[in-house]
Amino acid sequence: MTSYTTIQTPLLGDLMLVANPTHLTGIYFTNHKHGPEIHKDWVHNPKHPVLVQAAEELQEYLRGQRTTFSVPLHAAGTDFQKKVWQQIARIPFGETITYSELARRAGAPEAIRAAGAATGRNPHSIIVPCHRVVGKNGALTGYAGSLDRKKRLLGIEMPALLND
Repeated sequence: MTSYTTIQTPLLGDLMLVANPTHLTGIYFTNHKHGPEIHKDWVHNPKHPVLVQAAEELQEYLRGQRTTFSVPLHAAGTDFQKKVWQQIARIPFGETITYSELARRAGAPEAIRAAGAATGRNPHSIIVPCHRVVGKNGALTGYAGSLDRKKRLLGIEMPALLND
């Protein structure tokens, strides 16, 4: 059974959290480019333990009180997407890498556009920190949740960005 809830954040707007019985399966911004529609068989359950944990950890991160997450995750995707998401998850707090470096780390150095497309399909925005993937020379490009949100997330980790 799929459960969901929506949490409000002052920095990013509303976030929809989605879980199966044991794992968080998605985090989606309002108007997320690749966000799901709420299905008839989904249950709105803000007290679901995984959703409660995810909400608490996300709020702590947004307040600058958390740098890593422990909520259990499950992601449905292709093998390549999963490789890309695994590499994104390894990017340390406060650091960025380029899409070309991400493609290299995922084992497909020539597949830069495919790595970018997989990044855009990341179902665990923020926790699997796709906001830490940037264009050449550090340019803020390509974020399914909007470039403004990407800048805000990076600003939590690298406050000097907020002053640009």
